[in-house]
Amino acid sequence: MLLWINGPFGGGKTQTAHELRRRLPGSVVCDPEHIGFGLHRTLPPGLRGDFQDLPAWRQGVYEVLDRALDGHDGTVIVPMTVVEPAYFQETVGRLRDRGHDVRHFALLADRRTVLRRLRERGVGRALHLLAGRDVPPHHESFAVRRLDRCLEQLAKPEFAEHLWTDRRTVPEVADRIAASAGLRLTPNTDGPLRGRIRRAGVGLRHIRFD
Repeated sequence: MLLWINGPFGGGKTQTAHELRRRLPGSVVCDPEHIGFGLHRTLPPGLRGDFQDLPAWRQGVYEVLDRALDGHDGTVIVPMTVVEPAYFQETVGRLRDRGHDVRHFALLADRRTVLRRLRERGVGRALHLLAGRDVPPHHESFAVRRLDRCLEQLAKPEFAEHLWTDRRTVPEVADRIAASAGLRLTPNTDGPLRGRIRRAGVGLRHIRFD
């Protein structure tokens, strides 16, 4: 089974994916952004745009996830924002057409909630300031510019199943996804402090400076 966790940038996809992996034995996180980063780094800076617009990205995501699903016994978890219906069909749709069990979830929240979550990426912001870059990281500016379109697109029926996260913690969102997919998670034994530390660690591992 593949759990595709969609949502706006800053919507909690990565944190939810790693919470699921932590509590779902045998599962793995496969992040299609890394395919996009690789394509970007092979192009001159002036030619780098949204890597999802590259047919090579969409084909690569399909091929890599198809191989992962064929070769891995556990659940494959994919945190990735895709809001273009044609691109959604070329990735999620093709994997389903291939016969894979793909469960798609769009994490939605009020615009103010998402903006607050983006602002709370304080560790990454602090590291940019220490590095002498007194501007918002490019991917956060990109996230804000795309926010309204993401929320509008993902609320459409073709991007169901929808899961509103404004008043849910990351473990609660993971619980809802697992229940909907018929998966059994191990109990969440983290207290509030340990949970915050764990999520901060996930955030640190996913800071980008490019």
